[in-house]
Amino acid sequence: MNRRHFFKTTTLAGIGLSIFPQLAFQNATKIISYKELIGKGNPQLFGDGFNLRKDAYDAFIKLTSEALKSDIRIQVVSSYRGFQHQNRIWERKYKQNINNGLSPKESIRKIIEYSTIPGTSRHHWGTDLDLIDANVKQPRHVLNPSHFEGDGPFSKFKSWMDEHANDFGFYLVYTNEKDRKGFKYEPWHYSYKPLSKPYLKAYRKLDLKDIITSEKLMGGTHFSETFITNYLNQNILDINPELL
Repeated sequence: MNRRHFFKTTTLAGIGLSIFPQLAFQNATKIISYKELIGKGNPQLFGDGFNLRKDAYDAFIKLTSEALKSDIRIQVVSSYRGFQHQNRIWERKYKQNINNGLSPKESIRKIIEYSTIPGTSRHHWGTDLDLIDANVKQPRHVLNPSHFEGDGPFSKFKSWMDEHANDFGFYLVYTNEKDRKGFKYEPWHYSYKPLSKPYLKAYRKLDLKDIITSEKLMGGTHFSETFITNYLNQNILDINPELL
Protein backbone atom coordinates (compact mmCIF):
# COMPACT_ATOMS: atom_id res chain seq x y z
CA MET A 1 0.00 0.00 0.00
CA ASN A 2 1.50 3.38 -0.97
CA ARG A 3 1.63 6.29 1.44
CA ARG A 4 -1.11 8.32 -0.29
CA HIS A 5 -3.52 5.37 -0.34
CA PHE A 6 -2.79 4.62 3.31
CA PHE A 7 -3.69 8.14 4.46
CA LYS A 8 -6.78 8.17 2.25
CA THR A 9 -7.97 4.87 3.73
CA THR A 10 -7.35 5.78 7.36
CA THR A 11 -8.92 9.22 6.92
CA LEU A 12 -12.08 7.70 5.46
CA ALA A 13 -12.23 5.22 8.33
CA GLY A 14 -12.00 8.06 10.83
CA ILE A 15 -14.75 9.99 9.06
CA GLY A 16 -16.92 6.87 9.06
CA LEU A 17 -16.62 6.44 12.81
CA SER A 18 -17.37 10.11 13.47
CA ILE A 19 -20.51 9.98 11.32
CA PHE A 20 -21.66 6.54 12.47
CA PRO A 21 -20.69 6.19 16.17
CA GLN A 22 -22.94 3.13 16.44
CA LEU A 23 -20.27 1.13 14.61
CA ALA A 24 -17.68 -0.63 16.76
CA PHE A 25 -14.52 -2.45 15.65
CA GLN A 26 -13.87 -6.09 16.44
CA ASN A 27 -10.57 -5.98 14.61
CA ALA A 28 -9.07 -4.35 11.53
CA THR A 29 -11.10 -6.42 9.09
CA LYS A 30 -14.40 -7.03 10.88
CA ILE A 31 -16.89 -4.40 11.94
CA ILE A 32 -19.63 -5.34 14.38
CA SER A 33 -22.72 -3.29 13.73
CA TYR A 34 -24.85 -1.63 16.37
CA LYS A 35 -27.81 -3.81 15.36
CA GLU A 36 -25.76 -7.00 15.80
CA LEU A 37 -24.66 -5.92 19.25
CA ILE A 38 -28.20 -5.28 20.51
CA GLY A 39 -29.82 -8.30 18.87
CA LYS A 40 -31.47 -6.58 15.92
CA GLY A 41 -29.06 -7.74 13.24
CA ASN A 42 -29.34 -10.65 10.84
CA PRO A 43 -26.28 -12.80 11.65
CA GLN A 44 -25.43 -15.99 9.79
CA LEU A 45 -25.99 -18.75 12.32
CA PHE A 46 -25.31 -22.49 12.43
CA GLY A 47 -26.71 -25.41 14.38
CA ASP A 48 -29.45 -28.03 14.53
CA GLY A 49 -31.93 -26.99 17.21
CA PHE A 50 -29.64 -24.16 18.34
CA ASN A 51 -27.95 -21.16 16.73
CA LEU A 52 -24.34 -20.04 16.94
CA ARG A 53 -21.88 -18.12 14.82
CA LYS A 54 -19.66 -20.33 12.69
CA ASP A 55 -16.51 -20.36 14.82
CA ALA A 56 -18.49 -20.96 18.01
CA TYR A 57 -20.48 -23.70 16.29
CA ASP A 58 -17.34 -25.51 15.09
CA ALA A 59 -15.81 -25.38 18.58
CA PHE A 60 -19.05 -26.54 20.17
CA ILE A 61 -19.27 -29.61 17.91
CA LYS A 62 -15.75 -30.58 19.02
CA LEU A 63 -16.71 -30.02 22.66
CA THR A 64 -19.80 -32.22 22.43
CA SER A 65 -17.89 -34.99 20.65
CA GLU A 66 -15.29 -35.05 23.41
CA ALA A 67 -17.96 -35.05 26.13
CA LEU A 68 -19.63 -38.12 24.62
CA LYS A 69 -16.48 -40.10 25.41
CA SER A 70 -17.36 -39.55 29.08
CA ASP A 71 -21.03 -40.47 28.51
CA ILE A 72 -22.12 -36.83 28.68
CA ARG A 73 -24.51 -35.71 25.95
CA ILE A 74 -24.47 -31.95 25.99
CA GLN A 75 -27.82 -30.41 25.18
CA VAL A 76 -28.48 -26.77 24.37
CA VAL A 77 -31.30 -25.16 26.34
CA SER A 78 -30.80 -21.70 24.84
CA SER A 79 -28.44 -20.11 22.34
CA TYR A 80 -28.89 -17.06 20.08
CA ARG A 81 -31.79 -14.83 21.09
CA GLY A 82 -32.72 -11.76 19.12
CA PHE A 83 -34.00 -8.53 20.65
CA GLN A 84 -37.67 -9.39 20.19
CA HIS A 85 -37.23 -12.81 21.83
CA GLN A 86 -35.54 -11.21 24.83
CA ASN A 87 -38.24 -8.56 24.97
CA ARG A 88 -40.96 -11.21 25.11
CA ILE A 89 -39.19 -12.80 28.10
CA TRP A 90 -38.86 -9.39 29.72
CA GLU A 91 -42.51 -8.45 29.26
CA ARG A 92 -43.80 -11.83 30.44
CA LYS A 93 -41.78 -11.65 33.66
CA TYR A 94 -42.56 -7.98 34.23
CA LYS A 95 -46.32 -8.50 33.94
CA GLN A 96 -46.17 -11.62 36.12
CA ASN A 97 -44.32 -9.76 38.86
CA ILE A 98 -46.72 -6.82 38.75
CA ASN A 99 -49.71 -9.19 38.93
CA ASN A 100 -48.09 -10.78 41.98
CA GLY A 101 -48.10 -7.42 43.76
CA LEU A 102 -44.54 -6.19 43.14
CA SER A 103 -43.91 -2.54 42.36
CA PRO A 104 -42.32 -1.69 38.98
CA LYS A 105 -38.89 -1.20 40.56
CA GLU A 106 -39.21 -4.43 42.55
CA SER A 107 -40.25 -6.26 39.39
CA ILE A 108 -37.19 -4.99 37.51
CA ARG A 109 -34.85 -5.95 40.33
CA LYS A 110 -36.32 -9.44 40.43
CA ILE A 111 -36.06 -9.93 36.66
CA ILE A 112 -32.39 -8.97 36.52
CA GLU A 113 -31.43 -11.63 39.01
CA TYR A 114 -31.23 -13.98 36.01
CA SER A 115 -32.65 -12.26 32.90
CA THR A 116 -31.19 -9.38 30.92
CA ILE A 117 -32.78 -6.17 29.73
CA PRO A 118 -33.52 -6.49 25.97
CA GLY A 119 -30.64 -5.08 23.95
CA THR A 120 -28.07 -6.04 26.61
CA SER A 121 -28.03 -9.84 26.44
CA ARG A 122 -24.89 -11.80 25.56
CA HIS A 123 -27.24 -14.21 23.82
CA HIS A 124 -27.74 -11.50 21.17
CA TRP A 125 -24.25 -12.23 19.86
CA GLY A 126 -24.53 -15.89 18.86
CA THR A 127 -21.59 -16.73 21.12
CA ASP A 128 -23.30 -17.91 24.31
CA LEU A 129 -25.14 -21.07 25.34
CA ASP A 130 -27.14 -22.47 28.24
CA LEU A 131 -26.18 -26.15 28.57
CA ILE A 132 -27.23 -29.31 30.41
CA ASP A 133 -26.57 -33.05 30.16
CA ALA A 134 -29.26 -34.93 28.23
CA ASN A 135 -27.95 -38.34 29.38
CA VAL A 136 -29.48 -38.08 32.85
CA LYS A 137 -33.04 -37.99 34.11
CA GLN A 138 -34.24 -34.46 33.62
CA PRO A 139 -35.35 -32.61 36.76
CA ARG A 140 -38.15 -30.09 36.81
CA HIS A 141 -36.85 -26.59 35.97
CA VAL A 142 -33.51 -27.73 34.58
CA LEU A 143 -31.79 -24.36 35.00
CA ASN A 144 -31.49 -24.45 38.76
CA PRO A 145 -28.01 -24.05 40.29
CA SER A 146 -28.62 -26.87 42.77
CA HIS A 147 -28.85 -29.39 39.91
CA PHE A 148 -25.21 -28.71 38.99
CA GLU A 149 -23.68 -29.15 42.45
CA GLY A 150 -23.23 -31.96 45.00
CA ASP A 151 -25.42 -34.93 44.07
CA GLY A 152 -27.42 -32.96 41.51
CA PRO A 153 -28.24 -34.62 38.16
CA PHE A 154 -25.91 -32.29 36.25
CA SER A 155 -22.99 -32.41 38.70
CA LYS A 156 -21.01 -34.80 36.49
CA PHE A 157 -21.56 -32.49 33.52
CA LYS A 158 -20.42 -29.47 35.56
CA SER A 159 -17.27 -31.24 36.77
CA TRP A 160 -16.43 -32.29 33.22
CA MET A 161 -16.97 -28.77 31.91
CA ASP A 162 -14.82 -27.31 34.70
CA GLU A 163 -11.96 -29.50 33.50
CA HIS A 164 -12.40 -29.37 29.72
CA ALA A 165 -14.57 -26.47 28.50
CA ASN A 166 -11.77 -23.90 28.42
CA ASP A 167 -9.74 -26.15 26.11
CA PHE A 168 -12.42 -25.60 23.46
CA GLY A 169 -12.75 -21.86 24.09
CA PHE A 170 -15.87 -21.99 26.30
CA TYR A 171 -15.92 -20.18 29.65
CA LEU A 172 -18.51 -19.92 32.40
CA VAL A 173 -19.86 -16.35 32.41
CA TYR A 174 -21.59 -15.82 35.75
CA THR A 175 -19.35 -17.56 38.26
CA ASN A 176 -19.91 -18.43 41.90
CA GLU A 177 -17.29 -16.01 43.21
CA LYS A 178 -18.28 -14.71 46.65
CA ASP A 179 -18.01 -10.99 45.93
CA ARG A 180 -19.35 -11.00 42.36
CA LYS A 181 -22.39 -8.78 41.81
CA GLY A 182 -25.04 -8.59 39.10
CA PHE A 183 -26.66 -11.73 37.72
CA LYS A 184 -26.76 -14.69 40.05
CA TYR A 185 -24.60 -17.77 39.59
CA GLU A 186 -25.42 -19.63 36.36
CA PRO A 187 -23.49 -22.92 36.14
CA TRP A 188 -25.14 -23.59 32.76
CA HIS A 189 -24.16 -20.42 30.87
CA TYR A 190 -21.02 -20.69 28.73
CA SER A 191 -19.50 -18.24 26.28
CA TYR A 192 -17.16 -18.83 23.34
CA LYS A 193 -14.37 -16.47 24.38
CA PRO A 194 -12.59 -15.95 21.00
CA LEU A 195 -15.75 -14.27 19.67
CA SER A 196 -17.57 -12.95 22.74
CA LYS A 197 -14.58 -11.07 24.13
CA PRO A 198 -14.27 -8.75 21.11
CA TYR A 199 -18.05 -8.42 21.02
CA LEU A 200 -18.05 -7.21 24.62
CA LYS A 201 -15.21 -4.82 23.81
CA ALA A 202 -17.29 -3.34 20.98
CA TYR A 203 -20.41 -3.25 23.15
CA ARG A 204 -18.63 -1.23 25.83
CA LYS A 205 -18.15 1.59 23.31
CA LEU A 206 -21.90 2.06 23.00
CA ASP A 207 -24.06 4.36 25.13
CA LEU A 208 -25.94 1.92 27.36
CA LYS A 209 -28.33 4.62 28.54
CA ASP A 210 -29.33 5.35 24.95
CA ILE A 211 -29.88 1.65 24.21
CA ILE A 212 -32.02 1.07 27.29
CA THR A 213 -34.09 4.26 27.15
CA SER A 214 -34.63 4.54 23.37
CA GLU A 215 -36.38 1.16 23.03
CA LYS A 216 -39.40 2.14 25.15
CA LEU A 217 -39.24 -1.07 27.17
CA MET A 218 -41.96 -2.09 29.57
CA GLY A 219 -41.06 -0.51 32.90
CA GLY A 220 -38.37 1.58 31.21
CA THR A 221 -39.52 4.83 32.81
CA HIS A 222 -38.18 3.43 36.08
CA PHE A 223 -34.61 3.06 34.76
CA SER A 224 -32.74 5.84 36.58
CA GLU A 225 -29.21 6.91 35.64
CA THR A 226 -27.93 5.27 38.82
CA PHE A 227 -29.72 2.04 37.94
CA ILE A 228 -28.24 2.03 34.42
CA THR A 229 -24.72 2.70 35.72
CA ASN A 230 -25.02 -0.11 38.27
CA TYR A 231 -26.46 -2.45 35.65
CA LEU A 232 -23.47 -1.81 33.38
CA ASN A 233 -20.87 -2.28 36.11
CA GLN A 234 -22.51 -5.24 37.84
CA ASN A 235 -24.69 -7.18 35.40
CA ILE A 236 -22.73 -6.66 32.20
CA LEU A 237 -19.16 -6.29 33.45
CA ASP A 238 -18.96 -8.21 36.75
CA ILE A 239 -18.42 -11.56 35.02
CA ASN A 240 -15.68 -14.16 34.69
CA PRO A 241 -12.50 -12.01 34.31
CA GLU A 242 -11.35 -14.32 31.52
CA LEU A 243 -14.10 -12.87 29.32
CA LEU A 244 -13.25 -9.19 29.87
